Amino acid sequence: MKKIFLLAIALFLLAACSAAPGANVAGEWKLVSYGDTPALPNVDTSIKFGTDGQVSGNVGCNSFGGSYEMKGDKITFGAMMSTLMFCEETSNQEQSVLSAFADGVSLQIKLDGDTLTITSPDGASVVLARK
Repeated sequence: MKKIFLLAIALFLLAACSAAPGANVAGEWKLVSYGDTPALPNVDTSIKFGTDGQVSGNVGCNSFGGSYEMKGDKITFGAMMSTLMFCEETSNQEQSVLSAFADGVSLQIKLDGDTLTITSPDGASVVLARK
């Protein structure tokens, strides 16, 4: 009985240590679309995920930054800070993307080659492609 118990603990620890790590999103990404809407043409976008758990970028007019945490195929953002300039032509894009990165909401991620898709619980997606 004792041997079976120790074997069960060893198997549990082995499984926990060999669990597949989360997708590596570190690096710089360019916005391709948000929901069903393509990113605005001729608008330089950049979202950078650091290896230190920090995210920053610009998806239109304002710079933003905050923290993120990866757990398997889920990403959770911490509180975001953003500059507050008003740019009418990009405000819809910015609001849509930054609202998807809401504080404390776990989002599904899918990394397929150089394309990262972040999907919110309501099914809206933000698609990013590595620069």
